[in-house]
Order: sequence, then C-alpha cells, then structure tokens
Amino acid sequence: MVSNADQHEAIPRVVRGTLITIRRRCGKPTCRCATGQPHESPALSVSLSGRSVTISLRPGEVPAVQAALARYQGAREELEAQANQGVQALRTRHRPR
Repeated sequence: MVSNADQHEAIPRVVRGTLITIRRRCGKPTCRCATGQPHESPALSVSLSGRSVTISLRPGEVPAVQAALARYQGAREELEAQANQGVQALRTRHRPR
C-alpha cells in the first residue's frame, strides 16, 4: 500500500499542462453509465513533441498536481517578466541621446 506521503513524492514539483476530467462509459449494460451518467476521472493533458498526451491521475494526486501547475505558471510569468525587462534595457541602451 502506498502512503499519502509516497504519492506526493511521486508528483514532480513543477509540471505544465491542463487538468481535465475524463468522462467515459465502461460498456457494461447494467452500469449507471449506460443510462447517461458516465464515469469520471482526473487527468493531466500535456503536449509532448507536438502530440497531446493524457496522464491519468488518482483523485488524491489532484491537489499536488494543481500546486505543481501553479508553480510552473508562476515561474513562467516571472521568466517572461525578466525577459521583457531585458529587452527594454537593450532598447533604451541603443536609443540616441
């Protein structure tokens, strides 16, 4: 049995992608999904080498993945801000005085 601590260690600190909910029917004629209420499970959708990949998640992994996605977005925004400052510094350096 895997403990909660072990599950969170398996989640990388930073990930990119989008959390999605997969809805599907299992095909059993007596299942509730046969009458319209599909099974749902969380997943991470990410583009790798130009291809969309879906990674199934356990419900308990969702908060850690959400946090990793938020860290990625924060780092991306910070890097973009630094890059914009660098471009602005170069632009002002080359302006005629």
